[in-house]
Amino acid sequence: MTNIAAPNAALHLPEPAGSRRADGTAPYRFLTGFFQRQTWREFLYHFAALLLAPFGFTYAVATVSLGASLAVTVVGLVVAAALIAAARYWGTVQRSLAAALLNQHVAEPAPFRPKRGFFGFLRSGLADSTGWRAIAHQVVSFVISVTAFCVSITFFATGLGALTHWIWYRYLPLQQAADGSWHQGAQLGWDYYIDTPPRQLLFAAIGAVFLWLLWPALNHGFARLQAVLAAGLLGPTAASLRLRDVEHSRNRTVEDADARLRRIERDLHDGTQAQLVAIAMKLGDARDRLNGQDTAPEVAHLLESAHGTAKDALVDLRDLARGIHPPVLNDGLAPALETLAAQSPVRTTLVLNLGARPAPAVEATAYFCAMELVTNAVKHARAEQIRISVRTAGHRLLLQVDDDGRGGAALSPPTSSGHRSGLAGLAERVAAVDGTLHIESPGGGPTSVMIDLPLDPERP
Repeated sequence: MTNIAAPNAALHLPEPAGSRRADGTAPYRFLTGFFQRQTWREFLYHFAALLLAPFGFTYAVATVSLGASLAVTVVGLVVAAALIAAARYWGTVQRSLAAALLNQHVAEPAPFRPKRGFFGFLRSGLADSTGWRAIAHQVVSFVISVTAFCVSITFFATGLGALTHWIWYRYLPLQQAADGSWHQGAQLGWDYYIDTPPRQLLFAAIGAVFLWLLWPALNHGFARLQAVLAAGLLGPTAASLRLRDVEHSRNRTVEDADARLRRIERDLHDGTQAQLVAIAMKLGDARDRLNGQDTAPEVAHLLESAHGTAKDALVDLRDLARGIHPPVLNDGLAPALETLAAQSPVRTTLVLNLGARPAPAVEATAYFCAMELVTNAVKHARAEQIRISVRTAGHRLLLQVDDDGRGGAALSPPTSSGHRSGLAGLAERVAAVDGTLHIESPGGGPTSVMIDLPLDPERP
């Protein structure tokens, strides 16, 4: 069967190989650059960059000058740290502008994560490489933006003016040459006027070269320079990319380990535990059947011992399964903590203010931390009251456990044999999901432990 296209159907020819760049845009071509859409988008970028450049340059100068002049005071350091961290927003604006008009999509750097405390913020802000690189971009971009706009607009206006000079030259005022003759047209040099047909034609040809060939090439060259500058200073560094890969790999490992523990708990619950229950029931049935019969005491004792051993093994297996992954966590962190507080041997108050549900690995970490801290408060601190507070703040989960025990809890380094304290194990477990643990436990009490966890380790 033959398909006949409609008479007015558009004919689409395949593009030659390599006719598109990696970003999906057509590459610049010298002879047809004037007619490419990207040329005019780059011209618009130079206008927009010129408008932003003075403000960005002023911000950069103000940050450096204020930081240097006020560095002798704590207030000055706070101002400098805040300005450096806030320079990231200039980088965001410049990345958006480059993506919209230059088709230069620059990856967003790692978010600013200040350390805890006042001095932690100072150190994080003053050492924020992303903020400093954004400031450097504003300084360099100011010079390039002004130069690019002046050169581009000069070549564009010159080419357009020369190309159309034969139309508007008659509106120019008369000018007298050195020999006393009068001319009406553009003056080049001392007594060279564009007012004759050959000169008009030559001037128009020069204008065509400027407008058709030179201006698009220079316009594109400065745009590529701005794109390279944005990619070099506003994107993530190689070190931060490696760190991001390491964090991603670590998070995937934590998630895989949590999923594996879930499978182990499920297999123990559905398989091994069920088999132990069946064995215990069969041993109990055999013991009951032989109870009233003439059975050797050794056999009866053996059955009784085996039945007790099976029940003990069943209890140990249930405790082991709960330690691997408590089934109560399947309903979420809130019900799990409610159960933990209800089963605590001392008075335990629970305050919940949860928004979005954390990732499974974070839920498990928070629950095991709360369980370990409650156990320590009861067993070691001799606490009589415990308070568990859990809330979400932004993309973070904050868990705080307070007790009125005797205090003195601290993170101790591992011994020579490799043994470590429970709190050290909690700190390592928290750090595995990019969290932090802070302890305040003076001698005599009370003790307060704050744990800061991300809701989702994969999210910046």
